[in-house]
Amino acid sequence: MSEQAERIFEQALRLPSPERADLAERLIESLAPDTDARIDALWAAEAESRIAAYRRGELLAIPAEEVFQELDAEAD
Repeated sequence: MSEQAERIFEQALRLPSPERADLAERLIESLAPDTDARIDALWAAEAESRIAAYRRGELLAIPAEEVFQELDAEAD
């Protein structure tokens, strides 16, 4: 890493966690902005579709505790 990048990194570490998270997200988006926007749009559409199916009674919700118990049982 260049000296300039190292200085910026050290400065970024002094930011509050939420600001560091925002900065990290913006930096990652700057690497492939079109891909990230497309993926975000696809995930948003999928989430909306699942919510609509749940509200229509076509999709049942499983309590998180049950899901985690099943995963723990499979891991044993």
